Amino acid sequence: MDKKSLLLYAITDSRWLKEKTLAEQTEEVLRSGATFLQLREKDADDETLKEEALALKAVAAKYHVPFVLDDNVRVAKAVDADGVHVGQSDMAYEEAREILGPDKIIGISAGNLEEAVAAEKAGADYIGVGAMFNTDTKAVDGTVPFEVLKEIVDTVSIPVVAIGGINPENARELAGMGLDGICVISAIYGSEDPAAATRALRAAAEDVVK
Repeated sequence: MDKKSLLLYAITDSRWLKEKTLAEQTEEVLRSGATFLQLREKDADDETLKEEALALKAVAAKYHVPFVLDDNVRVAKAVDADGVHVGQSDMAYEEAREILGPDKIIGISAGNLEEAVAAEKAGADYIGVGAMFNTDTKAVDGTVPFEVLKEIVDTVSIPVVAIGGINPENARELAGMGLDGICVISAIYGSEDPAAATRALRAAAEDVVK
């Protein structure tokens, strides 16, 4: 995995879709500058998730963007996705790696230094740290202090991306942290104009990762 692909990491949420399908909306997002794609549909059953994954995999391939699934390792294997992202309460890295094989991307969430170090030691390809800001997408007990994010980036040697409540207005607060990218859900898929939001976030991401 080229860490440059993590620059603007888009995560789907079909709850905000209007007249477009998830694949159609996602194509706009990738065309507008997203560099990495995660399918995250918590309420979908495996069959629905598989159908969405196949459609999004084709779109991601068209734009040469890595495509992973959130949590569902078995569906990721079934559709031959590029990998998965797993949280602290999801399948263990070792089991995910055994199912997917050595060449797939596996990202792990971390909310503190201990979890980040453990993720790197396990063999994660990248770490997602958050939530950095308050978010409506996921219930969180509290945000990760910026000094903890900086400590994680300074300690681990694998790529680190920030997630949680990031939008075009606050993204640049993360500049200077040494991040490899930012992950965005609602500021893209919940926007009135996801394409415009993606362009704004791509510009912000480039400032953050300088």
